[in-house]
Amino acid sequence: MTPNSAKPSQSPDQLFGITGLLTDDELVVRETVRNLMARDVRPHLQEWYASGEIPVRELAAAFGGVGLLGMHLQGYGCAGTSATAYGLACHELEAADSGIRSLVSVQGSLAMYAIYRFGSEEQKQEWLPRMATGEAIGCFGLTEPDYGSNPGGMLTRATRDGDDWILTGTKMWITNGSVADVSIVWAQTTDAPSGIRGFVVPVATPGFSAPKIGSKLSLRASITSELVLHDVRLPASAMLPEAAGLSGPLSCLTEARFGIIFGALGAARDCLETTIAYVRDRDLNGRPLAAYQITQTKLADMALAYGKGMLLALHLGRLKDAGALRPEQVSLGKLDASREAIAIARQCRTLLGANGITLEYPVMRHANNLESVLTYEGTAEVHQLILGQQLTGYAAFR
Repeated sequence: MTPNSAKPSQSPDQLFGITGLLTDDELVVRETVRNLMARDVRPHLQEWYASGEIPVRELAAAFGGVGLLGMHLQGYGCAGTSATAYGLACHELEAADSGIRSLVSVQGSLAMYAIYRFGSEEQKQEWLPRMATGEAIGCFGLTEPDYGSNPGGMLTRATRDGDDWILTGTKMWITNGSVADVSIVWAQTTDAPSGIRGFVVPVATPGFSAPKIGSKLSLRASITSELVLHDVRLPASAMLPEAAGLSGPLSCLTEARFGIIFGALGAARDCLETTIAYVRDRDLNGRPLAAYQITQTKLADMALAYGKGMLLALHLGRLKDAGALRPEQVSLGKLDASREAIAIARQCRTLLGANGITLEYPVMRHANNLESVLTYEGTAEVHQLILGQQLTGYAAFR
């Protein structure tokens, strides 16, 4: 074989035999979402990222039309798929863009899941069918300007006034906030047991506003907002009856982190596939860049990190489908996937050289997005401490 000749290349998924580990139903989900991204999303990503604007309602309708929204929930118009199938959908969504996956994750695994898991039957009937189709969009108000990794210190308050609740406070970094129809807001209560409680807040309620946050360098193909609650009056029926204390919102975050595991690896896969195609075509001193040893060692290491992450993700998916997945195991996956994905994106950028900093290629867009994925829904350090506590028996968060 001459230096300029080459055998057909394998994708990282082919190298690890990922497809052979999936059921027929899971393959259908993967291909459906992959085709949807190719048709309705990928052609527009450069424009959306550059402008910082995204047609959320049109996308929500398209995603609801194929059953993506709340797809792993049962009933109320939801598709009722397996957890692994949902993970694979997140994988394909984030292979397009992290912001696209965030739209679906916040809708299904945060806003819809909170109502599904903790809501009254009336709340479920009112919101879940419309959210499943994309007619109604939800957001999830937990993080505050000064309380991210320590949500238990939140300053948002819910105070009794007769049979009503009055909510006052501010939430920050809320995906879908300014385009939502309903927000799940978590607040400290002074007149109810168990402290923190969740409320279903229609955004048309007087005193509620959601100014959009601009000037982002990450997740630009995503709507991010502040939530401002100024004496928002809600009936008693707005409270999520089954959520008492911090365990409620934290269980929602665990649900969303599961999708992030698969999603971050989708961004890594797209970086790898883009880079492999690029170095095979890029000529350097009369040889393809792919034919140099240093290029191949970089690709080999990245493919290994990606493949191990996918095997872990699929293992966690099987555990979740069996009802055996524990929160600390989700931390294993979130820590590994987000950390390895951003390392892969950065390394791929070096192989693309100057082309890697343009929007013509998706690699730096993925890298910028993964800066947010690395820190939201539990920073790497928080997940390290969760795992450390499990390994040693000692809590070292303070």
